[in-house]
Formats: sequence, structure tokens, C-alpha cells
Amino acid sequence: MLAALQVVSAILVAVAMALALAHALELPGKLRLSKEQYLAVQPIYYPGFTIGGLCEPLSLLFLVLLLLLLNDGTVFWLTAGAFASMLAMHGAYWLLTHPVNNFWLKDVQAKGLARSFFSFDPLSRIDDAGKLDWVALRNRWEFSHAIRAGFGLLGLVLLITALAVG
Repeated sequence: MLAALQVVSAILVAVAMALALAHALELPGKLRLSKEQYLAVQPIYYPGFTIGGLCEPLSLLFLVLLLLLLNDGTVFWLTAGAFASMLAMHGAYWLLTHPVNNFWLKDVQAKGLARSFFSFDPLSRIDDAGKLDWVALRNRWEFSHAIRAGFGLLGLVLLITALAVG
């Protein structure tokens, strides 16, 4: 059971990291887009990336389950480091990325769960995003994904190292 939980955790962490990394790898090209081009391209991400984004909270849940099954030692601490990295990645989403998403989606009619998710703003910062110019919003969104990709990559490396050591 432990091995299966480790494999599923690694897959979830890898997918969560990959989504942020995909955005980060686009950064140089997207910074060259005009406002019109950027605003036309930005909404294409939400259907697929929203579905794949479920791997991020699931990875946190599975890492906690792993930690509950592991004893103190190198594997435990590497897994704890992976959890901390993924938690930082998730925190960066809610603090930096999420408030900007509503600006990009203002002309898109989200329905059901997607509408609830994108309107959720526990820090009431979505309205603040509308006061910034598009370049500031673009930079915040793009660079937040680079930060998230860094945390995700660190989490994946720590988890894979834990698997290799254990």
C-alpha cells in the first residue's frame, strides 16, 4: 500500500508541477504579445488547466497520507519537504495567481463549479486586480507561474529522492 501511495503521490505532484512549468515555459513568448493578442490567448487555458489543476490539492492530500504512514527518518523528511514545497506552490496560486484569473475571465461565462471556483476570493483581492493595468496583471500572472513551477519542481525532486532513498 505504501508503494502505491508513493507512486500516486509522485504522479499527482508531477502533473501539478507540469502545468505550472508549461505556463513558465511560455513566459518569454507571451511577454512579446500585444495587449490584444494576449487577451485573446489567455482564456484558452482555463478548461484544461482547471481540470488538471485538481492534481494540486490532491497531491497535498496524498502527501499528508504518506507522512502519516512514514516513520521519522530521511524518507519522512524528504516527503515533508515535498509537502512544504507543494503547499508553497498552492499558496502562491491563491495569493498571486487566482485574483488575476477573474480579470482574464471577465468576458467568459463560466458555469457551475468553474464559476464558483473562479469567483472564490477569501482575501477579497479580485476587485484589486481590476485596478491594475494589463501589463501589471500579465506580469503578475506569468511570473507567479514561474514561482509556482519552481516550488513544484522542488517538490517533485524531493519526493522522487524520497522514493529513491527509501
